[in-house]
Amino acid sequence: MFGERVLMLSAIDEMKEEMVKLLCRLIETKAISPDFGGKGEAKKAKLLMGYLKDFDYVERFDARDERAEEGIRPNIVAKVKGVVKRTIWIITHLDVVPEGDLRLWKTPPFKAVVENGRIYGRGSEDNGQSIVSSLFAGIAVLNAEVNPKYSLGLAFVSDEESGSEYGIRHLIKQKVFSKEDFFIVPDVGSPNGEHIEIAEKSILWLRFEVFGVQSHASRPTMNASRRAMKFILDLDEKLHSKFSARDELFDPPYSTFEPTKREKNVDNVNTIPGIDVSYMDCRILPEYNLEEVIDYIESVRRFHEIRDKERINVEVVQKSSSPKTPENADIVLRLSETISRLRGIKPKLIGIGGNTCASFLRREGFRESVAWCTTDSTAHKPNEYCRIENMVEDAKVFFSLFFDPKY
Repeated sequence: MFGERVLMLSAIDEMKEEMVKLLCRLIETKAISPDFGGKGEAKKAKLLMGYLKDFDYVERFDARDERAEEGIRPNIVAKVKGVVKRTIWIITHLDVVPEGDLRLWKTPPFKAVVENGRIYGRGSEDNGQSIVSSLFAGIAVLNAEVNPKYSLGLAFVSDEESGSEYGIRHLIKQKVFSKEDFFIVPDVGSPNGEHIEIAEKSILWLRFEVFGVQSHASRPTMNASRRAMKFILDLDEKLHSKFSARDELFDPPYSTFEPTKREKNVDNVNTIPGIDVSYMDCRILPEYNLEEVIDYIESVRRFHEIRDKERINVEVVQKSSSPKTPENADIVLRLSETISRLRGIKPKLIGIGGNTCASFLRREGFRESVAWCTTDSTAHKPNEYCRIENMVEDAKVFFSLFFDPKY
């Protein structure tokens, strides 16, 4: 059986050229969310459907969105039946972020360029690399002479970059998955593939409206900008003190509360603003309840409002939280063993400050959920690229997961 498995892995090497060609086509099929001025993912979904004809089961779970091309946000589910019904899902996303400042790109962002073992272009690493590696792992499973122990599930979802309402959250509502299933989201990783993500910090975005009295700068009254600075600095200090726990799973290993965006107030230098609008991005360790954090922010807001006898409004722009995947979960142990066997490295469990599709799965009780891939972390950057070797070697890991070494 070991010799057969080696032969099956070598078959993935033989598909490398085809994998490169598909990723180049994916890069050149722009799939930007309508939230960012794009037309959506319909064309990219159509391209992928052509590669799924031999799968045992293929179904579309498209979400309606009149802003998008064809009025839909596509979600594709494809399966290969295993000996047991329990499914290992690999979930990748079709959409990409906009290119950003074109002056920072050395090559056209939506024209694939293959050079020195890399494929350059927007969406090459995020998430095109894993779309291709998971798809060709599935094709290799189909071509194997031995039936996989576990059923293989591929989900290609929309809208990951702008909230997932039309993507993974839509699939969860459609009851596509079973609580007994395993999930891998190849959207987080490290250059050698040692990191397995099992937790994500809670996200809380806040908008502050701090009021004062607009007046001439030579006759100052209550300056909304100064008041906002004092309020936000006080809140910043108090939040870090109140929610000061550490968890070395994460980097940084503590909750962060960062003042970020500030809206324009007045047009001229010699007017004191009557309102100041600013924002805070909070990434909070999952051991804290977000409602507890929000209640504490409200107590600080109320203190400043009563003291100054002037309004402060706090709006929750976004909040999201999910539990950790247990360190001894079956998918953690199975993936760790596979990586160790194929690459000779000991995987390390981590948490992150961002959000992936895994967060939505964990929140809904799908406890066997991790995020993993091999990546140089060029996502969202100019000159984004995918290492061809990473794409091929990740396909081997995905393929091996479906065959028990003792099976």
